Amino acid sequence: MDMKWFEDMEARIPHGEVRTRFAPSPTGYMHVGNLRTALYTWLIARHGGGKFLLRIEDTDQGRLVEGATQVIYRTLRQCGLDWDEGPDVGGPVGPYIQTERRSLYGRYARLLVERGHAYYCFCEKAESEEPSDPFERHDDPCRTLSPAQAQARADAGEPFVIRQRIPHTGSTTFHDVSFGDITVENVTLDDQVLIKQDGLPTYNFANVVDDHLMGITHVVRGSEYLSSAPKYNLLYEGFGWEVPIYVHCSPVMRDQHNKMSKRHGDPSYEDLLEQGFLSEAVVNYVTLLGWSPRGAYAEREFFTLKELSEIFELGGISKSPAIFDLEKLKYFNANYLRALSPEAFYAGALPYLRRAIRSEQIDLKLVAPLVQPRCDTWLDIAPQVDFFDALPEYSNQLYCHKKMKTDEETSKEALELVLPVLEKLGAWTYDAIHDALIGLAQHLELKNGRILWPVRTALSGKAVTPGGAVELCQILGRDESLRRIRRGIAQLTR
Repeated sequence: MDMKWFEDMEARIPHGEVRTRFAPSPTGYMHVGNLRTALYTWLIARHGGGKFLLRIEDTDQGRLVEGATQVIYRTLRQCGLDWDEGPDVGGPVGPYIQTERRSLYGRYARLLVERGHAYYCFCEKAESEEPSDPFERHDDPCRTLSPAQAQARADAGEPFVIRQRIPHTGSTTFHDVSFGDITVENVTLDDQVLIKQDGLPTYNFANVVDDHLMGITHVVRGSEYLSSAPKYNLLYEGFGWEVPIYVHCSPVMRDQHNKMSKRHGDPSYEDLLEQGFLSEAVVNYVTLLGWSPRGAYAEREFFTLKELSEIFELGGISKSPAIFDLEKLKYFNANYLRALSPEAFYAGALPYLRRAIRSEQIDLKLVAPLVQPRCDTWLDIAPQVDFFDALPEYSNQLYCHKKMKTDEETSKEALELVLPVLEKLGAWTYDAIHDALIGLAQHLELKNGRILWPVRTALSGKAVTPGGAVELCQILGRDESLRRIRRGIAQLTR
């Protein structure tokens, strides 16, 4: 075995800095748990002044989805999670796509065989099924092969696998940031597959080799991998490598008993954007799912990504499962929407405004400020403003308002008084409309609501509107406002 090759690989490994990696499989979408892993991994690197790597783990060829890698790139960029090394930017320890590293895994597996920590084997199960499940036990009778027999099978094009040799006695202890020291009896561990019969590595083997060769100092993953951690440690020990810091995160749950699952309708990151959430709000909320700021920041909820990178500490990660609450996310999102500048809100709202209001006569820049304080998500815009485009059918009961002291009769009278005042109005501006309507109420010695409520109802056909009678008149324009008021009078006359 060419030991010089292994020495050269070791010489490439960066040292002396925090190095983390996000290593997703390109299987279609970014679920919330995956996004949280990416966030914590990025925050650890940025807080420590180190490097954040993106690695694509595509050895499970049966689960790959076309275009999924681009989804990963796009999602990370939308969330502000820039990477220092990766498939598209390169780096000193590439390639950063596992299938492009295929040849080296076999070499490391054979080195492990030589050191007595792995073995070649052939069994009926290996012939008939792809042993790719990292959690699958292999208790079937297995015929161990010598290196010469394995080579003979390889030359003949016959499959075999390489398995990890787990000690039958003793125990293995590993340390996790959240869960502390965990000891497992070796007899409970199975000889997991390292190299599958197609020559590709299993996830459990490839990520250990890659993490070492890429100098990864902190490994962040879900707590479901706690059961595999002892086998990872034994691999590190077999190679004589330093074990990285483990950070196992408890799952994100939809409720007390069920994990979030796309299959059960739980939203992915892309789904949340389609549901009208801001990426910044999602990032802020997801970071707090299982992590809490400490000290002076303990009571704060809203953070920029830069602020999070400055205060993020591993000790704030909880080992308790976190429940994803869509209503809580709406609370976060509403605050982010309200904090946007008028220009930024208008830019984000414009597609939703255009979808709801097709009339070119409506100035959408006047509509946007009215809905900004009244939205939890972008999708809340359309139901509030669709009446600008077309007056809906509505009941006369809308004119009846106890607090405003209006009913159908008084509303009809109010509209009949308003109509000539607005018809002879000179400039159709906010101030002119306001002064005309308020002046009419004062002249009649009526409360403003007795005039404004019937006008707003006639203009909108809704019980609740963004903006009052004056704003609606201004936005609808003279002709449309007068037309709707006349229609209201006619409807109340029937």
